[in-house]
Amino acid sequence: MDASGPELTRLLDGLAAAADPSRLRLLAVCAQGEWTVSELVQVMGQSQPRISRHLKILAEAGLLDRFREGSWVFYRRAQEGEGARLARSICRQLPMDDGTLVLDRRRLEVVREARRRAAEAWFDHRAQAWDEEHELNAAQSKAIDAALLGLFAGVSTPSLLDIGTGTGRVLQLLASRIGYGLGVDVAQDMLKIARANLDRREARNCQVRHGDMYQLPLPDASFAAVTFHQVLHFADDPFAALSEARRVLAPDGRIIVVDLARHEREELRQDRQHRRLGFSDGEMTNWLSELGLAMEAPVRVPGKDLTVVLWSARLADAQVLPFPSSSRAEALA
Repeated sequence: MDASGPELTRLLDGLAAAADPSRLRLLAVCAQGEWTVSELVQVMGQSQPRISRHLKILAEAGLLDRFREGSWVFYRRAQEGEGARLARSICRQLPMDDGTLVLDRRRLEVVREARRRAAEAWFDHRAQAWDEEHELNAAQSKAIDAALLGLFAGVSTPSLLDIGTGTGRVLQLLASRIGYGLGVDVAQDMLKIARANLDRREARNCQVRHGDMYQLPLPDASFAAVTFHQVLHFADDPFAALSEARRVLAPDGRIIVVDLARHEREELRQDRQHRRLGFSDGEMTNWLSELGLAMEAPVRVPGKDLTVVLWSARLADAQVLPFPSSSRAEALA
C-alpha cells in the first residue's frame, strides 16, 4: 500500500512530468522568458499538438505558469510555489553545454531577434510622430508627468538611467531634478529625435546612446535611479529587463516603472506592437520583490480607456550584494 503523503506525491508528479527529453527542453526554454505555443514550435521543431500536450503536462504539474492575455496564451517557468522551486532545481541541474540545449538557445535567439526587429522597425518608422501618436490623451499624459515629477521632488538623484528612452521625454522632464541623465534605446531614429529634443531644451546634463535593455553597456551599481516609461509592455521578457536594471542600480537606488495597468485592448498588439496588455500590481510587485527591492505605494492615473500606474521600488543598502550575471539564463535561474 502506497503511504506517500501529499507533498511527496506532488514532488513525484513534478519529477514524472519533467522526465521526458522534450519537456526538459521546454522547461529550459521557458526559463528564458514568456513564449506562445507558436514560438515554442519554432524553437523545438515539433508539431503544435505535441508541444501543446507537453505544455499541458508541465503546467498541470506546477512547473510552468500558463496565462492568457487577450487572444494570446503565454508559458513561462513557474514563479511561485512548490512547483516553481522544483522547476528551478531541475533547471540548475541541466547540462547547459548539451548540444540539443545549445541548439534550442540558438533557435530561441532567432525568435527573440525577430520580435525585436519587428518592434524596432515599427519604432523607427514612427519616430518623428511618436509623442503625438501615443494612445494616452493629453490630460492623462500631463497627469503622468506630474506624478513622475512628484516622485523626484525633494529627493537627491545624482544619476538617472532611462531605459527605452524613445524621444527622450523622461530626460527632458527630469533634467532639472537630476545630476546626470542617460537614456538608452535600440531604435536609432528615436535616438536622433531624442538628441535634438535634449539640445533644444538645453539639457546639457543628459545624453543618449544606443543600447539593449537586456545587455546594458554599463557597470554594476552605477545609477541612483532607473526608469522605464511605457516600455515594458513592448518587452518580450519584462523580468529580464528589470533584472538588468537591478544590476546597474546603486545602493538605496530606485526603479520606477510607468506603464499600463492590465487591460483588454487587444488591438494594441497589432496596431502598436504591444507585447503585453499591461500589468497587474501583483505581477509587478512579485518581480521587483524577487529582485530584492522594497515596493512603495503605486500611483494610479486613470484615463478614458486606459489606466497608467507608476510602480516605484527601492533597493535597501543591505540588498546590495553580488548580483548574478545579466545573462537571461543566470538572471532567471
